Amino acid sequence: MDMLEVLLSYESNDKEHGLEKFSRSIVKGMLSEMFIAGTETTSSTVEWGMSEILRNPRVHKKLVQELDQVVGKDRFMVESDIPNLPYLQAAVKEVFRLHPGVPLIIPRRTNEACEVAGYQIPKHCIVYVNVWGMARDPKVWEDPLEFKPERFIGSKVDVKGQDFNLLPFGTGRRSCVGWPLAHRMVHYYLAALLHAFEWESPPEILNDLGERVGLTIQKGKSLLSTPKARLPASVL
Repeated sequence: MDMLEVLLSYESNDKEHGLEKFSRSIVKGMLSEMFIAGTETTSSTVEWGMSEILRNPRVHKKLVQELDQVVGKDRFMVESDIPNLPYLQAAVKEVFRLHPGVPLIIPRRTNEACEVAGYQIPKHCIVYVNVWGMARDPKVWEDPLEFKPERFIGSKVDVKGQDFNLLPFGTGRRSCVGWPLAHRMVHYYLAALLHAFEWESPPEILNDLGERVGLTIQKGKSLLSTPKARLPASVL
């Protein structure tokens, strides 16, 4: 069963509150929010990734060389190639570090008063975790504002929520349920675009990393770039 089937067939045992099942409006609302959240954050992350890679020729060159060595030029990139592309994986981690889709992740509220790292947290306090700020903290990262995928080569730091200095998807039971899909799609889209095309962008567009801050962080000015096929016509 897929998620839609589960939601449509779900019947709650919470008789006390009179909740027999999810209504159609609730199901549509939940799926709509998940769809919008998943597509917007993934597309903006890919745009940030292309911007950072194209404005760093050294990184761009290394990524293309790795793709040509692993994938070659006689076929398109496929998802099963991703595990064999370590520099691509490091570059994607660096994109998630500098440009998390949701800068304050999803807020948490305490059910009871508690103490965390010496701080007294009152009951029903709403806590925002600023992962955007953590990624730019020089106490945590060397040269935090530089796009350097090499910092993750040979490193066990990952985005799965176990390393608290890199939490683009949150952690624990309230972490993003869509992170496995988003994680794969960002890898695939970036690799496919870089492998299949050469890109030309005006310098003023590439060097403009202004942000529009809201629930998500998007580029202030959209990335404009002209593609040119780099694979043989027989593949295209």
